[in-house]
Amino acid sequence: MSAVLDASVLVAALVDSGLDGAWAEEVIADVPLYAPELVGVEAASILRRLERAKQITSAEANAAYEDLLQLDLELFPFQPFAQRIWELRYNVTSYDAWYVALAESVSLPLATLDKRLAKTKGVACEFLTPEKSSSSGRSAILRQGRSPAGT
Repeated sequence: MSAVLDASVLVAALVDSGLDGAWAEEVIADVPLYAPELVGVEAASILRRLERAKQITSAEANAAYEDLLQLDLELFPFQPFAQRIWELRYNVTSYDAWYVALAESVSLPLATLDKRLAKTKGVACEFLTPEKSSSSGRSAILRQGRSPAGT
């Protein structure tokens, strides 16, 4: 299944050897994949943070960054989604709103490891998350209400 990806999924696929990483690898194996243009800088920032916290080595960070640059993602600019991003300001951060607005626009689920984001109300997209109750790493699509933002 194609999906809109957030940075948490990309980074997990690149550096996480656990269940979340295996799930994320499955997600990014499906194409086409969509993301806002900011996904690259957000993923790079996460890799930087992991390296500085010594959770990954410099070699791992460099390899993950190079792999990130090679991913086949269709990236979308801010302007076409600006109004919807602004409408979502009471529900989520502007960064997260960009992912949500894109997922709504292309009628695909938003793949994320962000539990808080996946529970957001007032959005018109579904969320694709790893099924935590399953050791198989299978995905769960969480259905969200389709009410207007801010309600």
